[in-house]
Amino acid sequence: MLKKIFLALLLLLVLLGFLYRDLLSYGWMQAKGQIGILWNVQDVEEVLRDPVFPDSLKSRIRLIEEIKQFGVDSLGLTPSKNYTTFYNQHGKPLIWVITASDRYRIKAHLWKFPILGAFPYKGYFDSTRAVREEKVLIDEGFDTDIGEVSAWSTLGYLKDPILSSMLKRKEGSLANLILHELTHGTLFVKNDLELNENLASFVGDLGAIRFLRQKYGTDSKQLKAYEFSKKYNDAYSQHILRGIGRLDSLYKTFGSKLSPEPGKDSLKKHLILKILNDADTLLGNKKTLKANSYWEKHHLPNNAFFISYQTYKSKQNIFKQEYETKFGGDFKRYLNYLKEKYPSL
Repeated sequence: MLKKIFLALLLLLVLLGFLYRDLLSYGWMQAKGQIGILWNVQDVEEVLRDPVFPDSLKSRIRLIEEIKQFGVDSLGLTPSKNYTTFYNQHGKPLIWVITASDRYRIKAHLWKFPILGAFPYKGYFDSTRAVREEKVLIDEGFDTDIGEVSAWSTLGYLKDPILSSMLKRKEGSLANLILHELTHGTLFVKNDLELNENLASFVGDLGAIRFLRQKYGTDSKQLKAYEFSKKYNDAYSQHILRGIGRLDSLYKTFGSKLSPEPGKDSLKKHLILKILNDADTLLGNKKTLKANSYWEKHHLPNNAFFISYQTYKSKQNIFKQEYETKFGGDFKRYLNYLKEKYPSL
């Protein structure tokens, strides 16, 4: 009897392995990449004691420690062991992310993972595997975008290290990045990445400004530089989000037929080019010939380019209004409200 049960379980495992071979292969590749990084990290204290390691970079590591403590003390983010280790990338990228969209709709292609839920992007530690998957998606008729990322969160399951590339960032950008990722470890809702990334982006911006004010002062060059870049980035994000509306309106005129057609592609390309070129007039800047011709000479983005703005920036005004009007700028109270409202992984 036990022999029959064992054979039945073995057959079931073989069947599941066959049905989910792509997922298992991907999971093994990601685990191997993550383990390869964790195997080669150094404790931050060891790095700070290293006489060869540049003092300028040591000061950036200490700054990360301050930012992390600020996130816990002033924003109510969950304490963790993140950023207590350091990984030297030696100037090489670590992870590549694919985004995909329907050809004639701004609609993200979703990848589904056990426990974590659905994601509008997929990361790879192996660039060749990323390129291979992108080609499959293109052959299936999707618009795609592939690029490198500078950080990621394991949601507290592992100790996320400080990456050497982080140390090149300016103070405000570094604060934004660290607080963004720590937010994921505090609240992460299954199957709602748009909420997760928008919330982390909101906290990263809000927290970075608060941190810079507290550490450097209201008239500091660090704060002024960050606020200037934020003003432009916010204007650009809103411009791209309005562009999504314009593209959706165009695609509705195409009807339900989604197969490639030269006429549709020509109209689509023209509107995307116009949206991107029109961004040159943001904040009162005058359009230049250089800006107008840039996308004529370079690879023109497609629908997948717009997906990340939906994922990261489409709900910023909602969070801001709720935080200011309902909670009077008390972020800790607002965060507790969100943690009660949304079940976190």
